[in-house]
Amino acid sequence: MRGYSMTTKIGIDAGGTLVKVAYLDNNNIEFRTFRSQQLDEVIKWITTNFERVEVCLTGGKSEILAQKLQGPTQTIVEFEATSKGVDYLANEQNLHFSNGFILANVGTGTSIHHMKDGKQERVIGSGVGGGTLLGLSYLVSGETEYEKIINLSLQGNRGNIDLKVEDIFEGAVPPISGDLTASNFGKLSKMMAEKPSKTDALASVIGLIGETVVTICIQVADTYQTSDILYIGSTLRSNSILAGIMNNYTKLRGKQPFFLENGEFSGAIGALLSI
Repeated sequence: MRGYSMTTKIGIDAGGTLVKVAYLDNNNIEFRTFRSQQLDEVIKWITTNFERVEVCLTGGKSEILAQKLQGPTQTIVEFEATSKGVDYLANEQNLHFSNGFILANVGTGTSIHHMKDGKQERVIGSGVGGGTLLGLSYLVSGETEYEKIINLSLQGNRGNIDLKVEDIFEGAVPPISGDLTASNFGKLSKMMAEKPSKTDALASVIGLIGETVVTICIQVADTYQTSDILYIGSTLRSNSILAGIMNNYTKLRGKQPFFLENGEFSGAIGALLSI
């Protein structure tokens, strides 16, 4: 902090929705988050609190932020930074994957990687992610604040909107698990008879996102012959309903889910460790 003559190392992941910051304070990694529209606030925070800094940037808005910093900075490719950060956090949290694992980074969109022996390969991506959550939530409810959307969704019942396999078979034994979603937002006749509540709609939006991401990850895991899937990303931040859906659906599909504490800062940590 300001007043110390030492140089502070700062890693910044400047994403499409959030700017994640990881920095060293007394040899401990500390975290900060800003909205991506608040790049000037990031600069103000750095100049106000630190006299000398070494900064490494990653993420889609890193070039814009580097220009605003008006000083020497380093950059690292986002996928490489995330991989480094994930390896660091997994080791700190005693998570070890002998046969490799699938990494799903659920940010504004979702990026899916295969990781093994310290190496990462980006396999595929999806436009479904946190941006989808905010956009669809606004369309079905008019809400725009992330925290309020999550709190309202916790009160909702997806069963009033989503069609399950067991709903189709109506008491008969289905050939697959009856708990699987047959069609997200598929109960049209029920919705036409009685307009669903805002809370139900928001719960179903989050269900759609969680199950879509998990379904892609399951297919990638099968391709790479691993059963372990690690989920990180800012969309999981303080989002117990999404984490719960992804956890349960991954298990229902026969794979093992894992979640990293502070996983949304993986890119920023990787940038920090690159200094």
